[in-house]
Amino acid sequence: MALLDLLGRRWAMRAIWELRAGPLAFRALQERCGGVSSSVLNQRLAELREAGVVERADGGYALTGEGERLLEAYRPLDAWARRWARRAGAG
Repeated sequence: MALLDLLGRRWAMRAIWELRAGPLAFRALQERCGGVSSSVLNQRLAELREAGVVERADGGYALTGEGERLLEAYRPLDAWARRWARRAGAG
């Protein structure tokens, strides 16, 4: 439940998703998250760092090994969401 609480916080999953291709500087991550305030992004990054999902890297922020494994868990959710979106769009 603690993981779901963390991931359910606004912008947490998006930040993880945007870091999937490699490290990003804070401003670049903020731009990719489109619309997140710097204070909220700072808070989410701090929470994700504390959870061991994100770390500071030379290029800014990056996923840890645990973060990479968590990202793999997104794949079934993505597949489900795509099926759901097709059904919802057809209805």
